[in-house]
Amino acid sequence: MRAFEYRGGALHSGEVKLEEIARAVGTPCYVYSGDAIRSRFEEYAGAFAGMPHLICYAVKANGNLAVLRLLAGAGAGFDIVSGGELFRVLRAGGEAGKTVFSGVGKTEKEIAEALEAGIHSFNCESAGELEVLSAVAERLGKKAPVALRVNPDVDAVTHPYISTGMREHKFGIAMSDVEGICEEARGLKGIEIRGVSCHIGSQILDFAPMLEAAERMVELAVRLRGRRFAIGTLDLGGGLGIAYHAGQSGPRIGEFARALRGKIEGSGLEVMVEPGRSIVGEAGVLLTRVLYRKRSGGKEFAIVDAAMNDLIRPALYQAHHEILALGERKDTARADVVGPVCETGDFFARNREIPDVGPGEYVALASAGAYGFSQSSNYNSRPRAAEVLVEGGKWRVVRERETYESLVAGERV
Repeated sequence: MRAFEYRGGALHSGEVKLEEIARAVGTPCYVYSGDAIRSRFEEYAGAFAGMPHLICYAVKANGNLAVLRLLAGAGAGFDIVSGGELFRVLRAGGEAGKTVFSGVGKTEKEIAEALEAGIHSFNCESAGELEVLSAVAERLGKKAPVALRVNPDVDAVTHPYISTGMREHKFGIAMSDVEGICEEARGLKGIEIRGVSCHIGSQILDFAPMLEAAERMVELAVRLRGRRFAIGTLDLGGGLGIAYHAGQSGPRIGEFARALRGKIEGSGLEVMVEPGRSIVGEAGVLLTRVLYRKRSGGKEFAIVDAAMNDLIRPALYQAHHEILALGERKDTARADVVGPVCETGDFFARNREIPDVGPGEYVALASAGAYGFSQSSNYNSRPRAAEVLVEGGKWRVVRERETYESLVAGERV
């Protein structure tokens, strides 16, 4: 389903006009389509129906409690990378037993919290981590369930900052080292190796590399079983991309999941995937208001009230987000869309044909549901944006806009 579309000349989410939200809540403001989020999760669930599977939503993409609650209600598990994300999942009503803990730098405190909560498993990324995990588990009188995160040395063909599956990256254990590390780990009393996992990158538009990684991981699982390791799960991570450009078509969730299923079915393994962006990315927009129009140095600028602290992806990744007027219009202007932050890198579009909007009018930065608010900050002492969830014909604020008092909470003179 389409998360946002023009109806009667106005941009809507479901039955709700986005301008109604912008005027009531103020800008900048994130708006999420709950119906679109649920629909995308159900595409994954439907494609794996009939075989053992667990779909663990990647909390880092968008950790709003209302979004997590919605997904938990739909049957999702969760992929976390910090103790704070575990706290969010549990606060939102997610099940610890359907939660996996990934990341290269888990602290002893975070490990203990996850063990006490009873999470599904830890995706372990080094021999040193296995030793620490075992020691913490023994101290607590527990056995830690482990999947070894393997670096399959597959090029995801994506932005270098979000590529994670090559041997020069910090993530995972080299494929050639896995069997040796497993043998060494036999003597660790606090862990139980139950599976293998991998994740090769993010915003992947051609999923052929993910299928190649799946083949390598199934072969590895077979070899480890031959060494008498009880490998029962295969976690293939996330990374499926979305279409950020108008006219671009991203990979279809169902087609991808069915292709993945074809690589695993018959192996006797429970398949786990960790989608984030493909579930929430296109289901969110950032609403912002035009403050000024300016011409300088032969260039046209549209200055808006959102900034790089609200959505850093264009500055960080040179990412593209479509600029949509909330009232449909055909007149355009070639301009830079920039924010108020004192950085030249504070931009959302450069030299782009955009709707010819003037001061006081609203625009939406499209496909901002993933890595938008979750990467936002208080740079320049700017309060973070409000968040709104739309379901059917109703909308509600699911995070209040921060105040100036929020900025200094916890500080001491």
